[in-house]
Amino acid sequence: MPVHAPAILVLEDGRTFRGDSYGAEGETFGEAVFNTGMTGYQETLTDPSYHRQVVVMTAPHVGNTGVNDEDPESSRVWVAGYVVRDPARVPSSWRSVRTLDDELRAQGVVGISGVDTRALTRHLRERGAMRVGISSTETDPAALLERVLSAGEMAGSELASEVSTPSTYVVPALGDKRFTVVALDLGIKTMTPHRMAERGIEVHVVPATATLDEITALQPDGLFYSNGPGDPAATTHQVEVLQGALARGLPYFGICFGNQLFGRALGFDTFKLKYGHRGINQPVMDRTTGKVEVTAHNHGFAVDAPLDGPTTTPYGVATVSHVCLNDDVVEGLELRDESGALKSFSVQYHPEAAAGPHDAAYLFDRFVDLMGSRQARPTTGSVIEPVEIPSTDVDGKAL
Repeated sequence: MPVHAPAILVLEDGRTFRGDSYGAEGETFGEAVFNTGMTGYQETLTDPSYHRQVVVMTAPHVGNTGVNDEDPESSRVWVAGYVVRDPARVPSSWRSVRTLDDELRAQGVVGISGVDTRALTRHLRERGAMRVGISSTETDPAALLERVLSAGEMAGSELASEVSTPSTYVVPALGDKRFTVVALDLGIKTMTPHRMAERGIEVHVVPATATLDEITALQPDGLFYSNGPGDPAATTHQVEVLQGALARGLPYFGICFGNQLFGRALGFDTFKLKYGHRGINQPVMDRTTGKVEVTAHNHGFAVDAPLDGPTTTPYGVATVSHVCLNDDVVEGLELRDESGALKSFSVQYHPEAAAGPHDAAYLFDRFVDLMGSRQARPTTGSVIEPVEIPSTDVDGKAL
């Protein structure tokens, strides 16, 4: 087993924790957040929504099943740093090909272990998510604190462009093709287009900088906005594109960051939560059915929309369709036309949930039904011939 150097963790309010380095040695900075999931750490680490965040795992034992090459949600680890209490000494899984410690080292991810993560989590719940630094090279907390305070804050940061695919790629439908969907990559996870492909959808994943003309050139039956990092208030181009798509009547489905941008496109504000929702055990009610779902979350911002009554927008009538049962945070929006027919919808959580739970998988079926019901309806604007799309993924591998 590798020898681990001493390490320190310093929050921006000066609270300091000491432990051992875990993963790569060095120094890192980001926003300290906690994740309550007891499983799925590989999916968490490779979720682009965690870009520039230092993730504190509330589960005490992490790394028990090692690392495999099938479960990552993207081509790399995105977290800025990793904090665990008791890392596994030896992984135990027939699927494991290397240890989590080795994987973090190989990808240059600085972490710390041996930390009282319960005390750290309680501190973040009371004081809120804040900037943090982890170092195995600095021994003076005061010196590290100075660098923490000079690091960038999450509020006001536009980060989707930093995690998006540089070029368009296609995920083909499994079986007979039924629909074409353009998915704007704001930090998309691998499982998301796969869930759509399972339902006969050919998914064209496009960069976050794609224009409305580039999207409509693909003649999609629907538009999808993915999860992603950053402050939705600082993300303006994608909101304008979405408003143009809504004006044309293009069916829309958004998740997580896509829910926040949908809210802003409809005229609602967004705000930063005190410590956010991150984990795979958040109870949400679908107000359209009365069903309660256990859901997977990763968000630090939320939509400020009225829970009672509809809101008239330039694109139709908007209502809050889902709420979190822990704190009444808006967890979903829907847009209907004058006749009451569904036009577009979004949810704040992750229905693809590769590590579970799968209570919300029905939302992909809802998107299919929406596109099917509106496919024959004409849309405004001229028809543009489709462009040729390379059949490769973000890493250049053939699909």
